[in-house]
Amino acid sequence: MGSTHLKALRQVKGFELVAVCSNDETALSGDLRSIQGNLGGPGELLDFSNLRKYRDFEPALADPDIEAVDLCLPTDLHTEVAIEALRSNKHVLVEKPMALDGESADRMAAEAERSGKILMTAQVLRFLGPYVALRDAIGRGQLGLFRTALFRRRCAAPAWGGWLKNPEKSGGGVFDLLIHDVDMTLHLFGPPESVAATGYEDPSRGIDVIHSVFHYPHGGVAVVTGGWHHPKAYPFSMEYTVTSDGGTIEFSSSGRAPTLYREDGTEEALDSPEIDGYAAELQYFADCCNEGRQPALCPPRESANAVKLTRLMLEARNRNGERIKCNL
Repeated sequence: MGSTHLKALRQVKGFELVAVCSNDETALSGDLRSIQGNLGGPGELLDFSNLRKYRDFEPALADPDIEAVDLCLPTDLHTEVAIEALRSNKHVLVEKPMALDGESADRMAAEAERSGKILMTAQVLRFLGPYVALRDAIGRGQLGLFRTALFRRRCAAPAWGGWLKNPEKSGGGVFDLLIHDVDMTLHLFGPPESVAATGYEDPSRGIDVIHSVFHYPHGGVAVVTGGWHHPKAYPFSMEYTVTSDGGTIEFSSSGRAPTLYREDGTEEALDSPEIDGYAAELQYFADCCNEGRQPALCPPRESANAVKLTRLMLEARNRNGERIKCNL
């Protein structure tokens, strides 16, 4: 994600890159060509010759010329470094998941409120064109109550980023991957009344999958499903289907653009902005910092709730379908 953010920064205005920090000497040299990922493309060879280079975060946070930090660290390091950065009078963008557990996420949000600095989690789906199209269509209020929603995200267990395979550092495949879709469900529909889930986990074989059901007070049901399906070969995909009283909206990264199928039998291609979601989220963060306004589009308390709900989803999987009451 550090490589992805660095490439996206080329498109961001009001944001000057002054330093990089890594304990990997190859990365610190600017050679990111070995980096892989689901989105954002492969790493590149970048020119870091004019940048300050730090091998530990504490000297970087002590640098008075740095006003904001972009944390693309293993998830287990997010809380400590983000809080230290906020206490060092820096604005903070932290990659998703915000933290490994709700208590840690709440601590980060509380520290941001105490410091008055900007804290934002990089929940990139909120800025990706197909999901912006969905939010805009629902936000117009013309489709009525949602009745069912499906969010699915699948990929191979990563052969890169060894820490991702360690649940103590990443939270596991489902937690790291589907935090996107849990966050989008909360963003669109708010917290559910209860959660149930089934699935299977065998990290040694690269399997970590879930089928979760969020039950809403009005009877609506949202399904968040997917995960890791064996290592290396299985292709990445993401999709959604949302059915409301006034129609169904569907998208698939496999080739179906966001489309509204109306109650009257007509269909409409939705306006899906052709934007780099990573550049858009970084631009939004930069604007919030420069203008001194909190990130209303991606507030830290909502990101903390996404962590809590994803954790609850995993607990529900362990109970094999039993409904668990949701109190975020």
